[in-house]
Amino acid sequence: MSKLLHIDSSILGSNSVSRQLTAQIVASWGAAHPGTEVSYLDLAVNTPTHLSAESLGFRLPADAVLSDAQKRENAVSEALVTQLLASDVIVVGAPMYNFTIPTQLKAWIDRVAQVNRTFKYTEKGPVGLATGKTVIVASTRGGAYSTSDAGNAMEHQESFLKTVFGFLGITDVRIVRAEGLAMGDAAKAAAIASAQADIKAQQAAANEAKAALAA
Repeated sequence: MSKLLHIDSSILGSNSVSRQLTAQIVASWGAAHPGTEVSYLDLAVNTPTHLSAESLGFRLPADAVLSDAQKRENAVSEALVTQLLASDVIVVGAPMYNFTIPTQLKAWIDRVAQVNRTFKYTEKGPVGLATGKTVIVASTRGGAYSTSDAGNAMEHQESFLKTVFGFLGITDVRIVRAEGLAMGDAAKAAAIASAQADIKAQQAAANEAKAALAA
């Protein structure tokens, strides 16, 4: 049985397009992969604290003496990295806030980017350890950034997520994008429709691959 981790980070609740899209992606994946076990993490509701002297305890030597606060924060980090490593598929809702990802999502990344757990350093450079996983990012943006060099230079959202997941050893990173959401009702409707079509296309491709294996 495969395991899917569903992560939302938008602060907009029911008004969030990224939440709408992650729900559809998870439902689509489940339809194509019956029996998938889904766990859910809402980072807007349960946000890990940002890195501090207390939450850096997991980076200290194994024999270090930890304070009670560091022990509590270590438990949070351990739970999050264990959840990630146990997952085969990670669906991430990642709206663009001020050209990058929400701080809530960054806080989660800072907790799961752990040396000797999700990556390690070698004499030839860093090596990702969280291999063999698929990440599907629901990317939502108020403006249009993918259609021009200037826009691409301004965005540090999709590019950052591809970089950090690649650093952790995850090379199968898929983007479902809805941009131009703040550029009028027609543009918003078209952007959502395009993202939904992308989700359906990915499901169709998965169904074809499954049928080919069964043939």
